[in-house]
Order: sequence, then C-alpha cells, then structure tokens
Amino acid sequence: MNTPLSTSRTVVAQQRPISTKDHVVFAAATLLYWATMYIYVPILTPFLEDRGLPLGTIGLIVGSYGLTQVLIRFPLGLYSDRLSRRKPFLFAGMAAGLLSCALFLYVGGWAGPLSGRLVAGICASTWVPFTVLYASYYPPAQSGKAMSTLSFLTVVGQLGGMTLSGYLAGSGDWNAAFAAGIVIAAAGGALVAFVREPRIAPAADTNVERSVVETSKRPTLAILRESRQLQIVSLLSLLAHCVLFITMFGFTPLQAVEFGAGKNGLTVLVVSFMVPHALVSLWTGRYIAPRFGTRRVLLCGFLLAAVCTALIPFSGSFVGLLATQAVNGVAQGLYLPLLLGLAIKDIRPSERATAMGFYQSVYAVGMFAGPYLAGWLNAGGGLKAGFGFGAAIAVAAAVVARLAIKGERAG
Repeated sequence: MNTPLSTSRTVVAQQRPISTKDHVVFAAATLLYWATMYIYVPILTPFLEDRGLPLGTIGLIVGSYGLTQVLIRFPLGLYSDRLSRRKPFLFAGMAAGLLSCALFLYVGGWAGPLSGRLVAGICASTWVPFTVLYASYYPPAQSGKAMSTLSFLTVVGQLGGMTLSGYLAGSGDWNAAFAAGIVIAAAGGALVAFVREPRIAPAADTNVERSVVETSKRPTLAILRESRQLQIVSLLSLLAHCVLFITMFGFTPLQAVEFGAGKNGLTVLVVSFMVPHALVSLWTGRYIAPRFGTRRVLLCGFLLAAVCTALIPFSGSFVGLLATQAVNGVAQGLYLPLLLGLAIKDIRPSERATAMGFYQSVYAVGMFAGPYLAGWLNAGGGLKAGFGFGAAIAVAAAVVARLAIKGERAG
C-alpha cells in the first residue's frame, strides 16, 4: 500500500521525461531573453556621453538596472514559490524587455534612458524563475551542471545581442539597436509559449498528505537563516557583479573609445570578453571545479579579475585592452557559474525560487552600487579611479572565498 509520500513520488515518475526538444526550446528562449537586454549594452555609455550627460549621471543610469532588481527579485521568487509556477514570469520578462527598448527609442533626454534601464531591471528580475525552471530539468545533485549550461546560454545570448549591437551602430545610428531589441523581445515572448514547465500533479487528497506538505514548508527567514552557504555565495556574487558592471557592462567601452575604438571596435571588444567567458562558463561546472575544487577555482577567478581590472587603464592601446578583457572573460567564467549553482545546491526544490530570489536580489546590489560609485570616482579621478576601485573589490572577494568557502569539489 502506498503512503502519501510514495504516492507523490509515483506522480512525479509518471510525468513525461524532459526531452532534447524541451532543452532546445528553453535554450532558444534564454538566448532571446538575454539578447534583448544586452543588445544596447556596448553602446550604452558612449550613447549617453554622446547625449552630453556627465559621468556621474551615466553611472546612475547604468546602475539603475540593478536597483530595480534589488527591490523586485526576492519578492518575485517568493511569489513564484507560492504559486508553484515559473512560466508566467517568463512572459512578463519578455514584455518588460520590449518596453525597455521602446523607452530608449521613443523617450528623449535623460528620462528615456533612466526609465528604460529601470524597466530592463524588471526584465532581468524574471531570471529568478528562469533559473529555477531550468534546474527542474535536472536531478538536484546535478545543479552545478544545470547552472553551467545556463551560464553558457546566458553568455551566448549576451554575446549575440552585444555583437549585433556593434554591427547595427556601425551601419546605422544608435537607435537601430533599440529597434532590434523590440523585435527580439517579441519573438522571445512567442517562443516562451512552447517552453515546458514540469509540474507535480496533486496526489490523493488526504488530510495526512496535506499535513505532511504543510509541515515541510519552512518560513522564509528560516530558509535564509539556516543556509550559511546561500549567505556567503550571495555576498560573493554581489562583489562579482560590482566588478562586472564597473568593467565590461559599464566603463570598459568608454576606455575603448579613449583608445580610439569606433563603433565596430566595440563589437571586437565584446567578442574578446564574451567568447572566453562563454566557453569557460560551460566547462567550469563540468570539468574545472570537479578537478580542482570549488574554493580554488573561485580564488583563482577573483584574483585574475582583480589583475585584469587594474590593468585596463594601463593597457596602452586598444589591442592591449582586448587582451585584458579576454583574460577577464576567463576569470568571470570561473566564478559566476559556480556561485549560481552553489546558491541552490542544498535548497529544497519547493524553496528554490525563494533562495534564488534572495541570491539574485543581493547580487543586484552590486549591479547598482558598482557602476554608481565608480561613476562618481571617475568624475573626480578619471577612469583609472573607477577601475582601481573594481580591482580592490575583486581582491576582497578573493579573501572572502578563501576564508568562507569549503574546499570541497563541486558536484
């Protein structure tokens, strides 16, 4: 005779297995999702400077993308867990991406870019259910593999959008990238309709089963308080995103322009960073961390990022800048996928959106604080000041990783 819990397992087992088609559809939707958000990132700071905005204001606009996420991601994760649904939020994310590009395209002055960037943060906040939905395609023990694959898809989508951005800017004007982002978001929204969301069908409706389910749920604060690993990797990711949004997604394109790079040169800059980032992201969870250990890989990645960030203003030429960004792409591919996988590795499936929402809300602070503070430092001391600040943050992250992360090998 089946107990309520064994009945639930039977229900899960009877679902159609996740197929290759399911993975392909989800992968395509993920690529379009990130492409619509990043299609204007390489031209953003030059575009804003071309409008005559000061560096402090540029830093505020770039960082506002993270500010929205700080406010939205955690509540969104809680709400997703409460509904036990992920897919509706994917539709909402695509719609927000479309609106973001439209605001850049049709609203002038500083208000258009600021509001567009804030709405882009809403789009990015739906990455919480994106990641949890894809994790459900794998057994819990393979969360590292799932997040490495998802990190690879993220970087490929960002690379596609950013590469197209440089091409469009070089062959037309700034607005061509925003118009293309609207089209990509619309296509992504249509594709989400075909994304599969595994669901656990309700088993026999018994008082015993309802009691088991209810008593297994933990309060939100208990989830956060009892997971020291979640707290640590969230802090590390905050520091990591400070560095990322000070450099490649912030002021590195301005440094490239100072070295004489044109609009097409920005495309080359993107490729030099994103291709190594994509490849290493795919390998980290599968091969590198299992071989060398999580803490060692994180430590190496943060120290590499510190060196490369510090060298940006001293690279001497556009070619030298490309070299620093290629190594920086490797560095960030070492730690970002690992942190993403560690955030939910020991979390129950029913609580993963809550944990992921907390994790992503915390690192969104880095998306805002990093470029915002660097922008004001740049206004007083030039780009060297901001990149020096970014390098110091990466060193601090390396120290935290060395002291707080266990030396175990990734699963």
